[in-house]
Amino acid sequence: MVVFDVIFLYYNTLTESDAMQRYYNAYSHYLKGRFPWRVYKLPLDAGFNCPNRDGRVAVGGCTFCSNASFSPNSGGPLRSVRDQVDEGIAVYRKRRFGGEKFIAYFQAFTNTDAPVDRLAALYEEALSHPEIVGLAIATRPDCLPEPVLDLLSTLQKRTALFLEVGLQSSHDETLRRVNRGHTFADFVDAVDRIKRRGFYLSTHLILGLPGEDRTRMLETVERVAQLPVDAVKVTHLYIPRQAPLAQAYRRGELSLLTLPEYLQLVCDLLERLPARMIIERLMGELDGEDILAPRWGRHKGEILEMIASEFARRGTCQGILFREKPQGDIGCDRAQVQRCIPPMTAPITS
Repeated sequence: MVVFDVIFLYYNTLTESDAMQRYYNAYSHYLKGRFPWRVYKLPLDAGFNCPNRDGRVAVGGCTFCSNASFSPNSGGPLRSVRDQVDEGIAVYRKRRFGGEKFIAYFQAFTNTDAPVDRLAALYEEALSHPEIVGLAIATRPDCLPEPVLDLLSTLQKRTALFLEVGLQSSHDETLRRVNRGHTFADFVDAVDRIKRRGFYLSTHLILGLPGEDRTRMLETVERVAQLPVDAVKVTHLYIPRQAPLAQAYRRGELSLLTLPEYLQLVCDLLERLPARMIIERLMGELDGEDILAPRWGRHKGEILEMIASEFARRGTCQGILFREKPQGDIGCDRAQVQRCIPPMTAPITS
C-alpha cells in the first residue's frame, strides 16, 4: 500500500484553511503561485540506503526512524519507480482528491546516496511519466557531492526541483545522541553549496528530541532562521514501533511532548522564523498502526486549527520575533555563510 505524505500538495489543502494563512506562510499558498494545476506529492522508494545505517558513518540509522512507516515498498519486493508512480496516481484519482499533476517524491532513506548514473536513471524514470511535473528529493547534508549537484542543476532547467535536507537539531550533542552521523557545520556547508546553485531548499526539524529542552529547540530555530533556507518541515518526536527509540520508550526512559506543549512550541518556533520561509508541514504522524506514541486523539486538521487559535489568542504570527543577526553568527564553525532571500521561482505554465 502507498502511504501518502502528510500535506496534500494542491491549491488549498483540506487541513490548511485560508484563515491559517494569516498566521504563517503555508505551503499551499506557495504552490498556488508556482503551478497552474492542483498538484499532489507521490512518495517513492527507489531502494536507497543511508550512510548511518550501513556502517560508512554509523550503523543502525537514526534512532527515531523507521523508514517502513513511509515506504511504499514496505513489506514487499522493490517495485520500479514507474510502477509506483502509476499506482500512486491511480489511488489518488480513485479517491477523487482532484489531483491534476504530480510531484515524484523520492522520500525513503537518502535519495542522493548512489552513483550519479544510477541517480540520473531513477530521476529520469519518474520524469518520463506525463503526469509528473517535478521532483522532490529527500537527502542528508553529507550526501551532496558536487557531481550530484551538477546533475540536479541539469534537471532544474526542465522541471520543478525541490531539495529536502534533514537537520532535526542544530546541537551536535543531540545529533550524536540520535545517531545522525553528521554535524550542524555539515548542514551549513550543504546549505551554502545548495543555494549557490539556486535550488529550492527545505529542511526538517524535530521538536522533543532526547535531551532537548525548550531553550535548545528554540536555539535550533533561531540558527536555521539565519540561513537561506526556503522552507521548513516541523514535527513532534513520535516513536514508530520498529524504531530504536521504541525500546527506550517502553522502558520509561523517554518523555514525549504533550499536545499542549507542542502547540506552544510550534507557535514559539513560527514567531522566530522569517515571514519569507515557507511552512511545508507542522504535524507528524498521529495514529498510524506503526506509531507507538504519542497518541493525542486528534486529527491533523484539528491540531492545525488549534495552532491558528493559539496565534489568535497571542495576537502574533510567523516572523514577529525574527531578528537578523550579524553574518556568520549562527552557532557553528563556518563563519562565512552567503545569506540571501531566494527569489520566487517563475510559475510553471506548461
